[in-house]
Formats: sequence, structure tokens, C-alpha cells
Amino acid sequence: MGIKIDKNKWVYAIIQEPEKNPQYLGQHDEEKDVAYIPAFMEKDHALKCINMFKKDKSLKYETQAVVFEELIKDAKENGFLVLIMDGEGNVVDWAEL
Repeated sequence: MGIKIDKNKWVYAIIQEPEKNPQYLGQHDEEKDVAYIPAFMEKDHALKCINMFKKDKSLKYETQAVVFEELIKDAKENGFLVLIMDGEGNVVDWAEL
């Protein structure tokens, strides 16, 4: 599996501390021992799911559009997969790194 998304397409990710030290919100699936960054094709889906993820409550989070190629590059450099999710928080597919 692994969907093909145009590398120049904008997708949506959750950004931690966007004004101070912006980082993608990463997650760890303990059952599968996989570190991943959730990404969404639609902004509404990201906004709907933002509260489903484990977060540090003392930090600020927001949804931002990012170029898919940049997201993949950053994820790969930091040992994360990119999981494409729907508006219910279900994994639709994963991005090929």
C-alpha cells in the first residue's frame, strides 16, 4: 500500500508550538511500535481530529497546511511515517517515504 500524492500538494498537519518552536505533532502506536505524523487531505478533517491525539496540554497546537514533499522529508529525517487519516481519525493509507 502507499498512496501517490503529488509532492507539491498541500496537506494538513497538526503543528505543536507554531509560534515558538514549530514541530509536527508526532504520535507513537505502542501496539505496532510505529512512530508517525498524522496528515489529512482536508483541513476540516484535521480540525475535527485534533483532539484525538496525545498532546502536552501545556503546549499550543494548530492545524496548518504544509507541502507534502516537505512533510515527507522531515518525517523521514526524524524516523516517522506519515499516516493519511480521514475525518474520523482512521488511517486511510500511508505515504511512501
